[in-house]
Amino acid sequence: MSNVIESIERAQLRKVPRFKAGDTVRVHFQVIEGQRRRVQVYEGIVLKRQGSGSRETFTVRKQSFGVGVERTFPLHSPKIEKIDVTAIGDVNRAKLYYLRGRVGKKARIREKRYGHGSTAELVGQAEVEAVEAPPESEAPESEAPESEAPESEAPESEAVEADAVEAEAGEAESGAEPLEDEASEAPEVEAEAASAETASTRTGE
Repeated sequence: MSNVIESIERAQLRKVPRFKAGDTVRVHFQVIEGQRRRVQVYEGIVLKRQGSGSRETFTVRKQSFGVGVERTFPLHSPKIEKIDVTAIGDVNRAKLYYLRGRVGKKARIREKRYGHGSTAELVGQAEVEAVEAPPESEAPESEAPESEAPESEAPESEAVEADAVEAEAGEAESGAEPLEDEASEAPEVEAEAASAETASTRTGE
């Protein structure tokens, strides 16, 4: 039974960027207000990450008008549109609870700008992904005209067939008209012959 549960939870996992406690992130979270749905951006420092699998959560802390505000998000929640990592923090702890007792500049975390896992490396990876992404999206567009070619040829063949059917119908109508004329002339000839016979009989008498 545990294997079944694990397979279901594995299917619910989403692709999220790598980040740890001390990093500054921007969480784009969907907020539902009645019939409307909007995206709210929550930016702050990751205080901790806890749990594993589809139940993993992370807590983000920020200063709002001089008051510390913390919010916990499910990492693989479908309401999270995306997570942007804006800065890498240079910390050596997994839980940054000491930030709760600090205010102002003391609550800041030094940014790791250079070296392995720094902000510069993160920006470089984002640029490489942005450059590699367009060719994949353009590939289906180049194939589209080839697939549309047979569709454009179909109406032409249908038009040719329609013209042929109309031509045959016209020939049939033109061939049938003389028969109708002959049939209409036959009674007139018979009527003239009958009138001639009656005239000859009268003259004989």
